[in-house]
Amino acid sequence: MTSETRSDAYVAFEHVQKSYDGVTLVVKDLNLSIAKGEFLTMLGPSGSGKTTCLMMLAGFETATHGEIRLDGVPINSVPPHKRGIGMVFQNYALFPHMTVGENLSFPLEVRGMGKTDREAKVKRALDMVQMGSFINRRPAQLSGGQQQRIALARALVFDPALVLMDEPLGALDKQLREHMQFEIKHLHESLGITVVYVTHDQGEALTMSDRIAVFNDGRIQQLASPSDLYERPDNSFVAQFIGENNKLPGTIQELEGDKALVRLATGELIDATAVNIKEKGQQTLVSIRPERVEFKPEMMPAGAHTIGAEVLEVIYMGDILRAVLRVAGSDDFVMKMRNTLGQTKLTPGQKIKVGWHPQDARALDP
Repeated sequence: MTSETRSDAYVAFEHVQKSYDGVTLVVKDLNLSIAKGEFLTMLGPSGSGKTTCLMMLAGFETATHGEIRLDGVPINSVPPHKRGIGMVFQNYALFPHMTVGENLSFPLEVRGMGKTDREAKVKRALDMVQMGSFINRRPAQLSGGQQQRIALARALVFDPALVLMDEPLGALDKQLREHMQFEIKHLHESLGITVVYVTHDQGEALTMSDRIAVFNDGRIQQLASPSDLYERPDNSFVAQFIGENNKLPGTIQELEGDKALVRLATGELIDATAVNIKEKGQQTLVSIRPERVEFKPEMMPAGAHTIGAEVLEVIYMGDILRAVLRVAGSDDFVMKMRNTLGQTKLTPGQKIKVGWHPQDARALDP
């Protein structure tokens, strides 16, 4: 099941479509429900429809068809400022002429809150993101990471039950980005808020989310937990988009339930789990994760398939070694090995046998 709606959903999209020109649908019949307190990530390449969905939920875009509900109430015609939703953007969207404290106080003033209550809430929100001492600075006096913390505090300052985040860490360097991922996740857990997060970064989605909706071409391709998406992709798009993935083309020789026997392009027969495979004779791509491939006999799982391989390249990556192999006619088959003491050295041109457990091979739509 790629998407769903439930009557007890906190956020619900029901048969939602969006077209900007009246002809091309950028979002196609979206059905999705998000539970209260859930961290759901919309993940996909540029132009897949994920940001449009977020903007319709925020109220900055209007659905062409269908209904969006928040806590059971239809919100299609409710203006953005009356939806009570916190929003964090990639470009921070802080007011440059205001201090940090004034930036946080602004959404509270708009809601008619008194000065004493405003000051208490601003202090609490800044303490949440460890920025209490920056209250009198202006955005130009802050680093990118500090500005993103302030933008996050501003989204949380009025205690919204729902916070939307659109590529909020895209402008940060790798180390700060990873640190902020954990900070946002911890805030989500401690406050119990519902978060809808948009990113094209699969590592970010896997790290932070309770569930991930993988978008492509205006549709949800798969909606599942991070581990399910990674271990059990529903189709070849998801398998390729989430993590690195080997793919071997072949033909289904035998099919019984979800068990398939596949003849690879070079003639070898291998067992695989059939996913979205309808009949014998169908073309398939067999998907195998690089970290599930072994070449040492003592490390191979019981019942492993073995197949001949030639080492083309070995790349040192610090914690792992990445070997590029020629396997069954494919020159881009990757094996990842932990960089441990006594690791057997592989050299280009070396002939080896590689193996994997049959359950780690998934026969997908080509």
